[in-house]
Amino acid sequence: MSEQERASRRETLERLRESGVDPYPARVGAHASIAAVREEFDAKSVEELEEANETRAVVGRVVAIRAFGKLRFWRVVENGVAIQVSVNKRDVDEGLFEFSKQIDVGDFVRVEGGVWRTRTDELTVAAVQLDLLSKSLRPLPEKWHGLVDVEARFRQRYLDLLVNERSREIALTSSRAITALRGALERRDFLEVETPVLQPIYGGAAARPFTTHHNANDQTLYLRISDELYLKRLVVGGLDRVYEIGHNFRNEGISRKHSPEFTMMECYQAYADYRDMMDLAQAVIQEIARDVCGGTKITFQEREIELGGEWPRRSMRDAIAEATGIDILAQGDHASLRDAARAKGHPVAAPTWATAVDELFSETVEPTLTQPTFITDYPVELSPLAKRSPEDPRLVERFELFLAGMEIANAFSELNDPIDQRGRFEEQIRAAKAGDEEAHPMDEDYLTALEHGLPPTGGLGLGVGRLIMVLADAPSLREVQLFPHLRPEQ
Repeated sequence: MSEQERASRRETLERLRESGVDPYPARVGAHASIAAVREEFDAKSVEELEEANETRAVVGRVVAIRAFGKLRFWRVVENGVAIQVSVNKRDVDEGLFEFSKQIDVGDFVRVEGGVWRTRTDELTVAAVQLDLLSKSLRPLPEKWHGLVDVEARFRQRYLDLLVNERSREIALTSSRAITALRGALERRDFLEVETPVLQPIYGGAAARPFTTHHNANDQTLYLRISDELYLKRLVVGGLDRVYEIGHNFRNEGISRKHSPEFTMMECYQAYADYRDMMDLAQAVIQEIARDVCGGTKITFQEREIELGGEWPRRSMRDAIAEATGIDILAQGDHASLRDAARAKGHPVAAPTWATAVDELFSETVEPTLTQPTFITDYPVELSPLAKRSPEDPRLVERFELFLAGMEIANAFSELNDPIDQRGRFEEQIRAAKAGDEEAHPMDEDYLTALEHGLPPTGGLGLGVGRLIMVLADAPSLREVQLFPHLRPEQ
């Protein structure tokens, strides 16, 4: 925007004030929504509108102006719905027509007048009364070219939403998906709760936290990386089905599927295990897809995905063996697994057997999982909060759900043995001392809660942003987050 254009709009603002017009009035006045006006009159013909001779008042933002001497047309938008407004010098007094010339693209107005239809069949409100509701001092981006610079779109999301219909569609899909998620859980008797964002001990995931300081208590606090340990405290307290949809914060890098701030849903169900959580995840996501997309067959980045039916359940061992020919349990120590992976053309750099398994899976299997697939039975060292498998104590009862080549959900049969849990935390402390920045800290308060008794419990964490990416066919998390984290401008 040029300084000349800004100066011109400020001059208009001052002229309006000098003439006694408040460019930012406190009251709007009675009006109908544009959507309601369109619903009432869209089906009526020219003759029917002339016979009805109805008057309506509408409000909205002027997004386009066309002037033909004594006749002006505006396109006015309210909540995504548009209607045309006409101002005809022949039908209004000189003062109102001159006032209409002071209206710029971007201004908010209230217009009252008769509803009619033009020769091009455009439903229109013929202004006989006009009020300025808010003066815009900067113009909108040119409509036909939109706001195309990616950085500008994310830094000025308000403009992106105004001129890029696709961005608005993704925002609406996101809202509908979260509403559908809540409904699906509440129909299953889950109770929505809130847990602390500022925590004295972070936990529930393998991640580096953001650190802050509470001045009043002279206390170091952490932004939560997960809701898990607080939600399980509530299950100890007798709230048998709880969930939370909220933001988590992890001090990590940024990619198309990673952000330092992101939305998670975590839920916990007493007297359940990870198999029950598979059933829950499948049913809930299928319900969301039907509510949001109208069915279970969707397209993501030109790939057809079917969310209906029963989703495959494959052990991590079998998935890696199929992709690489390596049996991770037969190669049960770090050196032998590393050598086997190198011999098969999949060298790994991870420092332990468990992290090497994870690296091998991430490189060879994860990108291939386009259709929804449950991967089960993870190494115990990767899952300090999950219950050991009764079939093989090297593994835990855990699954991750993969969709479109991404992890969408993570779930456990929750570890409720306080002695085993203490031992796992102690192993994590040793890992931290060895340099693992994402190791889980000791949490004595959580252990105290466990010692009071946690019933057998299934837990599920769902990456809401990633799920919305798939449902909305959005290529990155930044597209579905209204205000994504960005690098500072130079």
